[in-house]
Amino acid sequence: MLHAIAKAVKDNKADIGFGFDGDGDRCGVIDEQGNEIFSDKIGLLIARNLSSKYKDSKFIVDVKSTGLFKNDKILKDNGCETLYWKTGHSHIKRKVNKEKALAGFEKSGHFFFNQPLGYGYDDGINSAIQVCHLIVSQNKKMSEIFRSLPVTFQTPTMAPYCKDEEKYKVVDEMIKEVKKLKDEGIKIDNQNITEVLTVNGVRFSLEDGSWGLIRASSNKPSLVIVTESTKSNENKKKIFEFINNLLKKTGKIGDYDQKI
Repeated sequence: MLHAIAKAVKDNKADIGFGFDGDGDRCGVIDEQGNEIFSDKIGLLIARNLSSKYKDSKFIVDVKSTGLFKNDKILKDNGCETLYWKTGHSHIKRKVNKEKALAGFEKSGHFFFNQPLGYGYDDGINSAIQVCHLIVSQNKKMSEIFRSLPVTFQTPTMAPYCKDEEKYKVVDEMIKEVKKLKDEGIKIDNQNITEVLTVNGVRFSLEDGSWGLIRASSNKPSLVIVTESTKSNENKKKIFEFINNLLKKTGKIGDYDQKI
């Protein structure tokens, strides 16, 4: 659908394109040049825009989302905090409510806005309205606004096969292994592991803000692997290779649905 919207944006010289899923709770964004902007980056741009008016706010994002939230200067200058939480719209919705966060952003396109912006549930139309506010308040093209973010290099969501009865055991094993490697000072891509987050699988961060994620799929016999580098595609691949080598040693991983 986003490909069709991209064509329509270019054909009609539109300023923005929006795509909504069947039940209207997710929103996809196409800029005026016909390029898709991934939802975690859109979430960060919206959070930045809201932070100047709603200082000291809290935002919730899922563990598959870009690491740029963590050290974003605009959010920090406005006293805002971002918490990484479990993937899944019900998990993010509950966390937004519990933490009384201003908004929550899931990489799959579910965005949640609390009062005074919304009622805490995922609403694709409200998400699109917030993107429109973003464009109007900055008086720039969407592609220009997107370029204000630091460039990162992120893999797609990759899913290696792992039996349902084994996937959570494998993830537990990975949590222990990554923690051990951090304690031993083992380097990944010539960098130390600086943080290990275990709210949903294991997400480890490196010195430059790059990261890797290993979690169990909630609805199919597979794991979920994502990596992001702040440097290059090559560094992104090195983090993936590190994860892939760890998983191979378990002997419980099958083919990937896609691979870099």
